[in-house]
Amino acid sequence: MYAPTTLLATGGVFGIGLIADLPVVGAGVLGAATWVACVGGAALTRGRDRPKRERIDPFTLAEPWRRYVQGALSAQARFERTVETMHSGPLRERLASIGERVGDAVDEVWRIASGGHTLDRGLTTLDTRGARARLAELEAADPLDPHTTATVSSLEAQLDTASRMEQVSSTAQSQLRLLDARLDELVARAVELSVGGSTAGVGGLGDDVDVLVQEMEALRQAVEEIDQAARPGPPPLPPESGTPPG
Repeated sequence: MYAPTTLLATGGVFGIGLIADLPVVGAGVLGAATWVACVGGAALTRGRDRPKRERIDPFTLAEPWRRYVQGALSAQARFERTVETMHSGPLRERLASIGERVGDAVDEVWRIASGGHTLDRGLTTLDTRGARARLAELEAADPLDPHTTATVSSLEAQLDTASRMEQVSSTAQSQLRLLDARLDELVARAVELSVGGSTAGVGGLGDDVDVLVQEMEALRQAVEEIDQAARPGPPPLPPESGTPPG
């Protein structure tokens, strides 16, 4: 609505109307029509480009991931209530636009929490205690036996994978707590702006929401990458015994 391109187009058409010797009122009507066309076209484009949001159900997740999603949904609900109770005008329109990005942030929290839930569930299927006990047993075995060497390598790989998954899960939890807190802070700023009635701080709020969404996207990608890397592949082939033919 207040994008530079929209304002420039509107002003440009208004100026062209004046240059063409149209009355000021006629030029104003032409400019207004251009503004409506720009805003309407942008709205239609956003509607086409924005994918349908996933259904978010925090109760499909275990704790603590469920709590993070519930916190993000609560912040989004407060933001939407704030916008709904405002009088029509530029401030409400701009906050409503920022609300779309708040929705994107909530979607990212959901994806991060879902990935963390999957990681934790995967960790429960890894018998790290048994792997460590087996490694201890193999320390007394013949180190030159190729089967022993292969088994040790496989067990060490399992433990390395489990360690990476635990580290990513722990890091994701601490970062998600921080991101949830920052989302609450941004919602509080939106409430303050709605009470003050000034659009002066809306640009900064929108920028901060964009940065928050970008940080959430980066965290989500890190969780997805470690989740993909931890997925079990085909078991390694045992080493061949005997002497290969020369």
